[in-house]
Amino acid sequence: MVRPEFFVNTLKEHQIDFYAGVPDSLLKNICAYITDNLPAEQNIIAANEGGAMGIAAGYHLATGKIPVVYMQNSGEGNIINPLASLTDKEVYNIPVLLVIGWRGRPGVHDEPQHVKQGKVTTGLLNTMGINYAILPKDEEGAAKQIKIAADFMKATNECYALVIEKDTFDAYKLQNVEINDLTMTREEAIQKVAASIEDNACIVSTTGMISRELFEARTAWNQGHERDFLTVGSMGHASQIALGIALQKPERKVYCFDGDGASIMHMGNMAITASMKSKNYIHVVFNNGAHDSVGGQPTVGLKIDLCAVAKAVGYAQTFSVDTMENLEKALCEVKMTDGPILLQVCVKKGNRKDLGRPTTTPIQNKEALMAFLKD
Repeated sequence: MVRPEFFVNTLKEHQIDFYAGVPDSLLKNICAYITDNLPAEQNIIAANEGGAMGIAAGYHLATGKIPVVYMQNSGEGNIINPLASLTDKEVYNIPVLLVIGWRGRPGVHDEPQHVKQGKVTTGLLNTMGINYAILPKDEEGAAKQIKIAADFMKATNECYALVIEKDTFDAYKLQNVEINDLTMTREEAIQKVAASIEDNACIVSTTGMISRELFEARTAWNQGHERDFLTVGSMGHASQIALGIALQKPERKVYCFDGDGASIMHMGNMAITASMKSKNYIHVVFNNGAHDSVGGQPTVGLKIDLCAVAKAVGYAQTFSVDTMENLEKALCEVKMTDGPILLQVCVKKGNRKDLGRPTTTPIQNKEALMAFLKD
């Protein structure tokens, strides 16, 4: 395996020492090492992968040096626009080293939302004209491949991608952990909100731990899952799925269970939600200031005022709570208030180590929800 320290130091030998991106589970060890050992201004955890490409391009314009953009392969969709219309050799010809975690690689078992993305990961790079290589899992091979990539980018000013398989990087645990003094766990907060919703209401939950914890709550209560749409992929888009349902089912309350990282990823969605003035829309953001599903890398969630943002773009009402008592009070008020509503629930980091995953397929989930919405 490749030690994170070795990877970072090898890049530095080629004058590559600036990073921007969105954390990924396959890259969590390298992301943790960078967070602990580089100044904050040299490692920007971006709102989304396209934004990271913009930061990287600006860095190159200012320094002439090559930046790194890291991501899960699901983020390839977010970088196609800047790859094609900004960094491409036929436009500005800006070199960026892409470090891409290969979830769902064919032949390797993974969750359903990664299967298609895994199949097209290298094909998308080919289509975009991006030279790439799978990073070897031994340090000697990795060093040779990094040199090939660096020499290519310096000679051509083109982007290059290193595709990272599972178990490429040796273990490294994040030391520089931002601790908050919040007391509620996300799981108990999710259970409280889910238990309070109206009988004919539905929930659209975002990718990662939130959907997993909601699914397990229903299972523990011996309930079906037909009222919940588990957005196992498409990070950042759950709020707009919920809006699409809310506009067509105005007689039902529609709850979006969102995360701080997901809501920040495409924050412009909040403005669209507000503009539609859906009285039946409740946007619940469980905010722990971290990308919990991919190693606990920090977000700016607890450093910004999401309620102020929601008010500024036109949400009818906002609430922010950080205790179970205040959550219970807010839920009573939500029931009597027209939306769109933002309910921010500030929770501590972390999750149960034995947390399971949904046992239904995405298609089963979709069909059950659609049948529920017809009734």
